Amino acid sequence: MLLIPCPHCGPRSHIEFTYAGDATLRRPADDAPLAEWADYVYLRDNPHGPHREYWHHVHGCRAYVTVERDTATHAIVTPGGEAS
Repeated sequence: MLLIPCPHCGPRSHIEFTYAGDATLRRPADDAPLAEWADYVYLRDNPHGPHREYWHHVHGCRAYVTVERDTATHAIVTPGGEAS
């Protein structure tokens, strides 16, 4: 079982959370070319190793948290804080 550290509730089971996306992506400027927007919306890397992610605590405090998780082992590398 994967335990995700919530800054409000403490370590909780992953079944209380929903994966909310890649925390390393940066939104393009509003006037960016369509190709840049298409890459942002549709293309995702499949990293191997530590990776920053957003998780939504849907069955708890409903906060969004940022966690660094090793995608190869699923171990939490760095407990994150509340997502900005």
